[in-house]
Amino acid sequence: MNMGSTSSSTLPLSKLEFPSLNPRRIRKKLTTSTPFGFGLSNLWRNTTTGLSLSTGHYYAIRCCLDNSSNIGVIEDPAKDSSPPQLQVKTSTWNWRGYCIRYQYAGSSGPALVLVHGFGANSDHWRKNIPVLASSHRVFSIDLIGYGYSDKPNPRDFGVNSFYTFETWASQLNEFCVDVVKDKAFFICNSIGDNSKNDANIRKIPFRFHEGVVGLQAAVMEPEICRGITILNISLRMLHIKKQPWNTALGKFFFKSVATPESVRSILCQCYHDTSQVTEELVQSILLPGLEPGAVEVFLEFICYSGGPLPEELLPQVKCPVLIAWGDKDPWEPIELGRAYGKFDSVEDFVVLPNVGHCPQDEAPHLVNPLVESFVARHATPQPSISTNAI
Repeated sequence: MNMGSTSSSTLPLSKLEFPSLNPRRIRKKLTTSTPFGFGLSNLWRNTTTGLSLSTGHYYAIRCCLDNSSNIGVIEDPAKDSSPPQLQVKTSTWNWRGYCIRYQYAGSSGPALVLVHGFGANSDHWRKNIPVLASSHRVFSIDLIGYGYSDKPNPRDFGVNSFYTFETWASQLNEFCVDVVKDKAFFICNSIGDNSKNDANIRKIPFRFHEGVVGLQAAVMEPEICRGITILNISLRMLHIKKQPWNTALGKFFFKSVATPESVRSILCQCYHDTSQVTEELVQSILLPGLEPGAVEVFLEFICYSGGPLPEELLPQVKCPVLIAWGDKDPWEPIELGRAYGKFDSVEDFVVLPNVGHCPQDEAPHLVNPLVESFVARHATPQPSISTNAI
């Protein structure tokens, strides 16, 4: 996880100090790319803030191991004395018998729950969590079926669809009750839409819309959600009847897109600033999708076109809604998205200039202050939710 800037000073491995750790193992890890960043960050899933170590570069660092928490602390003597960013921790939550991965940071302030989109996971908020956590309690969840959360086979549920907006909305609300233990603001993004340029992707009618999930959660349990910030909500222009998929064909297609080259190509389409499509981002999206069960989830949801439309949910939402939109989004045209700003529940529609479909990762310098401002306007003290709310 890239939590800071790298230094230009280097030292050979012989100058590195790794108490209680095997130097050979460290040497191997320093040259290995991982879904959580590069090099040393893969030694612990609960990596604290530190340097982003690029392959082939060795930095003068001191690594200490906290035996009680098994968390590494990385320091660079060449860095300036600016305050370190807050530690981001990883944990799991047992939801209805399934293991759900989430990340969290911050110890005070209003609670925020960051919700990823199709094909992504909580790592997609890696540029937002440590910043927002300076004045908020921030949680980022891997929805069931995605990231490093469990991926139950949808065929185990018979004719009933499992991966639906109602399922994920229930998960969000129960996460607030069980883990956050408070009302929360939902910050949602959409990713993974019907691409215009890739011939294989154009054959697949899928659009995933975490903004819709956040709205659905707020409608189902209005006492839990304090407000919603939606970044490039899906217009659901492919809201069609569910179509059956040939399993062999579907798996062949999945294998054809589940490659670094295809993931990079798709991301470069939805990021206006393609310099933000780093190897770290590609790996963080790709590797969880290669885990067992991911292909079945993928095929199940690309067939799912049911559920509510945003324009059906917005009139039912009781909490304030802020919509922000990257004006260079190639998948969800801002000209059509502006219509959502006319709903009574939407207090503002903000245009993010020269930004694509994933503003939180492409332009965190715009998104983070926007979220902070929105939350500050609506963060008046309120009684906590009851653990019996659901």
